[in-house]
Amino acid sequence: MRTAREGDAGGVAIVVATPGDALEPLALQGSGPSVDIVCAQPGTPDERAALGRAVADAAARGVRVADEPWVIDAEPGKTTARVLDALRELRPLLVTTLDPDPEHTSIDLEANRPVVTEPPLRGSVARATIAAARTYQRECGSPVFVRCHRAGAPATLGDRACARHPLPLRWLVRGVDGRLSAYLPSAAGVLRWTERRVGGDEWSGPELLEGPDLLPGLEVVQDAQGYVHLFGLRRRKRPDGEKYVDVVHTTQYQSGRPPGPWHSAGNPHGNDPAKSREVGFPAAAFDAGGGLHVFARNIGHGISTRRQGADGRWSAWQHLRGVMVADELTAQSGGSGDPEVWARARDTAAAIRWHRGTPPGEWTLDATGSVGPVPGSLSAAPDAGSVRYRYAGSNEVCVQVPGAGAVSLGGPDGTGPVAAVAGVGIQGWGCTVLVRSGESGACLVGAHADGRPEGGVWWFDAGEASVVPPAVAVDGLGRAVVALLGADGRLRVARQEPGASGLAFASWTVVRPTV
Repeated sequence: MRTAREGDAGGVAIVVATPGDALEPLALQGSGPSVDIVCAQPGTPDERAALGRAVADAAARGVRVADEPWVIDAEPGKTTARVLDALRELRPLLVTTLDPDPEHTSIDLEANRPVVTEPPLRGSVARATIAAARTYQRECGSPVFVRCHRAGAPATLGDRACARHPLPLRWLVRGVDGRLSAYLPSAAGVLRWTERRVGGDEWSGPELLEGPDLLPGLEVVQDAQGYVHLFGLRRRKRPDGEKYVDVVHTTQYQSGRPPGPWHSAGNPHGNDPAKSREVGFPAAAFDAGGGLHVFARNIGHGISTRRQGADGRWSAWQHLRGVMVADELTAQSGGSGDPEVWARARDTAAAIRWHRGTPPGEWTLDATGSVGPVPGSLSAAPDAGSVRYRYAGSNEVCVQVPGAGAVSLGGPDGTGPVAAVAGVGIQGWGCTVLVRSGESGACLVGAHADGRPEGGVWWFDAGEASVVPPAVAVDGLGRAVVALLGADGRLRVARQEPGASGLAFASWTVVRPTV
C-alpha cells in the first residue's frame, strides 16, 4: 500500500476506518473528479481484496480511482491530525466519510441505553474527518464539502438516501430586498453567495457565516415576511465532558448582512449523550400565526416536533405516533396555513403525511395516500396534501395531488428529488419551473402551468453538471434563476430569457470568488 501522493485539487477523498468501509461510498461515485481513498488502518486481506475489485468496477464506470488506498496508521488521539495531513496533500473538494453517530441495533433495558454494535473506529474516524475537513477549509480558504455515508446503507439506495446529513433543496432564495442569496453547508460552516444588486450578474461570496461547528447538512426555510431561516445539527459538550447533539437555527434578516445568533431548538432526547446523537436531520415550516414548527426523526424512528411561538417561547417536544419513519422528512405550510410534514416510512415503500386537523391544532396522521417513493426523492409541493417524489416502480418524477392521486411529470433518468418554484411567467402564462439531477449530475429543467401538472413536463438539459442538487428561484426582476455548484466548487447561475419562445435561459455565469 502506498504512503502518500499529491491528489488532483477538486477531487474526492473517501476517508474511512478500513478498506472494507470504502466499498459503498465508492459504489456511489460517478465519472468525473478523481477519487482517493484514505484508511486509518490497513484492514484484513479480504477487505483489501474486496476494495481492489470495487476499484476495478469503478474504473469500468469511468471513475478515476487511485490504485491503492493511503493508509495513515492513525494512533489513538492522532487521527484528526493524520487525516488533516492527508487532506492537505490531496486537496479535495468533497470529503466522504461514514456516519459519525451510527444507529443503535438494540436497547440495554437494564441501563436504558442504546447499544451500538458498529466497530468504534468507524464513528471515531468519521468524527475526526469532519474536524479535519473543517480545519483544512479554514486553512486553504476554499470551499470543502463533507458527505457522511449512513452506516449500513447500500449504494443501491442512492446518494441522498445514504447521506446522514442532507443537502438543502431550496438553497437559492430571494431576500426581502429582492436580491438572491445561495446557502450551502460546507466543512467549516454555512457558505453564502449574494447578488450585489437585484437581478445583476455580480455576486459576493462565497462567505463563511459565523456560527457554531455544524454537522455537514442544512435546511433552508423562508417565513411569510421573507426572512431566511437556517437549521442544522451541532455537537456540543456537557459540563461533564460528554457530547450530545442539538438542533440549532439562525435568521437572515437582510441580504448580505451577518445573520442573527444561532439558537438551540433542543433535541427530543435532551442532552442525553447516547440518545441525542441519533436524532435525524431537522425539517421546519411556519404556520399562519408565524409559529415555527421543527420536526426531527427520534431514536425510536418516530417523528418529534415542537413549536416556537411569535414570542420566542418553545413548546415541549411532541411525539407524532403511527408509523416508524426513515430519516427523510419534508415539511411545508399547507393551504390553510397550517404546517404538514411528509416522511418516508422505514419498513415499507410508502410516504406518510401528518397535518394539523381536527380538533384544531392537533396532529393527524394521513395514511390513505398511495405515495411509493424512491428513497431520497421526497420534496415539498405547493398545495396542502401534495408532495413530489420519484415513483419506486419506474423512477419517474411524480406529484401527489389531493383528490387526484399521483400525476407523472416524466423524467425517469437521474436520481434524487425535484426543486421547484411557481409563478414564473412564460409567454404570458404563470408556470412552475422544476429542476432536478440527471445522469452524471446533469442539471435538467422543466415546466408546467401553475396548478396543472397533468399537462405534462418537457425536460431539457441545461448544459451544466452539479455536485449538489440544483436549485431554482425567481429573482427580483421576475425571472427564473437556476443555480448549481460545479465540480470546481464555484457557483453557477443561469437566468431566464423572458422574451424567448417558451422557457429558455441565458448562458451560465460562473461566480468568481469575491469578498
